[in-house]
Amino acid sequence: MGYADPSAGRDLLGTRTLFFIFICAFAVVTLRQQILYGGKYLKRGLQFSWQSGEELGNWTGTFNFTDEGAVKTGSDAGSRYFEFYEGPFEFNSTKCLELRRDIMNVKGLAMVKQSDLFDRWKSLAICKWEMNVTEANVFKSSLSRCCNAPSFMFTTQKNTPLGTKLKYEVDSSGIFHINSEVFQIFPKEMPYYRSQFKKCAVVGNGGILKNSRCGREIDNADFVFRCNLPPISDKYVLDVGLKTDVVTVNPSIITERFHKLEKWRKPFYEALQVYENASVLLPAFYNTRNTDVSIRVKYVLDDFESQQAVYYFHPQYLINVSRFWFIQGVRAKRISSGLILVSAALELCEEVHLFGFWAFPMNPSGIFITHHYYDNVKPRPGFHSMPSEIFNFLHMHSKGILRVHTGPCS
Repeated sequence: MGYADPSAGRDLLGTRTLFFIFICAFAVVTLRQQILYGGKYLKRGLQFSWQSGEELGNWTGTFNFTDEGAVKTGSDAGSRYFEFYEGPFEFNSTKCLELRRDIMNVKGLAMVKQSDLFDRWKSLAICKWEMNVTEANVFKSSLSRCCNAPSFMFTTQKNTPLGTKLKYEVDSSGIFHINSEVFQIFPKEMPYYRSQFKKCAVVGNGGILKNSRCGREIDNADFVFRCNLPPISDKYVLDVGLKTDVVTVNPSIITERFHKLEKWRKPFYEALQVYENASVLLPAFYNTRNTDVSIRVKYVLDDFESQQAVYYFHPQYLINVSRFWFIQGVRAKRISSGLILVSAALELCEEVHLFGFWAFPMNPSGIFITHHYYDNVKPRPGFHSMPSEIFNFLHMHSKGILRVHTGPCS
């Protein structure tokens, strides 16, 4: 009889044993991940569909997540989580104070991943927004001390007398002598005063406005600011509205699209008629290149007997606003037209709402969006610091100073 190996057929720590250990370890890791993943959403207390734009307030039931990350309600078998809550929550509720702190604790964009910032911002959507009068007044007072839009936003006969040697905003060595012809086209004084309007809408041109259905809410504002001749035709009206009280015009638009108004005068006039009686605002004294073409706008509208007023930013106001936001962390070659209008609105209006302000290639749910609501043309890199501007707005929203709309309107 031959020798029999007692370990034969047992596979001591052999292939089958190692495979069994691997399967067990994988199952433990997977279970732990699922527990942590589910806990994250239990902590948030609410999931919210930014694609549909519906706040699921005062609803109790099952959340079903779509492949795009949106939330559906119902009792489908595929539901991942069961959440029970009552909402939306009051601005100063314990839950909302915590969510607002989540955003305000981020002191700079470098401190947080973009996805985490989006997650914090989406979570805050369960909270009603209301104006914090104390915070808003403190911020407005600092703007007033710095910039004083009710007196210096526009170049007027009162703040820029005949014979003034007006310094340009960026061409600091350049001087424009205010002669009698130019002096006559300035308004006698600022047409607006402090806190004149109860509710203002400042409308940016961001792709976040596309499919937002915010047009009605924008048009219901007492005063509406728009930037750089944006399209507001029937194609876009449901999202962006029609009402316009002030619209800015970048002189580069006049140069590129209307040949400096040397030939294309009527098309420019017709383009402005879309905004009906809105005032036109230009940075004529930003640099020497802007002056002639900006002043020409006034002459064109006069030739066509338009009732639209033409105003010019005061260069010192623009300098002061840029300095103010530099202190707030907006480091850019030039702040955007939108930020300038938001600054003015905070002084001229009691309550300020922002639409179309978003500086990221995807919406808060991580879905890619176009740069503008009407095209995907990117700005020149390095000129503005849009993420820093939006970051400031999110903080201001969290403090109750202004309201930022990034989801669809009801």
